Amino acid sequence: MPHDAQMQQLIAAARGAMTHAHAPYSRFAVGAAVRLTDGGIVTGCNFENASYGLSLCAETVALASVNAQGRLADVEAIAVLGGAMDGGAEALVTPCGRCRQIMNEAEQMAGRALAIHCATPGGERILTFTLAQLLPHAFGPADLGIGPQTKS
Repeated sequence: MPHDAQMQQLIAAARGAMTHAHAPYSRFAVGAAVRLTDGGIVTGCNFENASYGLSLCAETVALASVNAQGRLADVEAIAVLGGAMDGGAEALVTPCGRCRQIMNEAEQMAGRALAIHCATPGGERILTFTLAQLLPHAFGPADLGIGPQTKS
């Protein structure tokens, strides 16, 4: 599948995940999708909590699901999009700082640079970043002497 088609498929999966967001407090839904090296896609959406600090971001949910499947070393690309649940203005959403750190963990454990596609909910605007662009000088597993996972 060509790169653009893969990116569009990943963004569409994130858009689908966004529809399942539990965001009754902020009314801001976010969806994320992670493409694995075999082409599989794992999604996540934000999950808010009345105790705001316990809320989970879509990117973290998706990457935790990937890890629960034992596939963290297989992460290849991530798409994220979000917007107001009332259908307000289309904004291009980028990952928050916490999510960037979680993505850094996935990138270092996978041993490959991840493409991070950020899009408006309708897909009119798409920007692709490297993690180094989003989180320069990141602290991660390599700083602790831990390298990419190896499959046995």
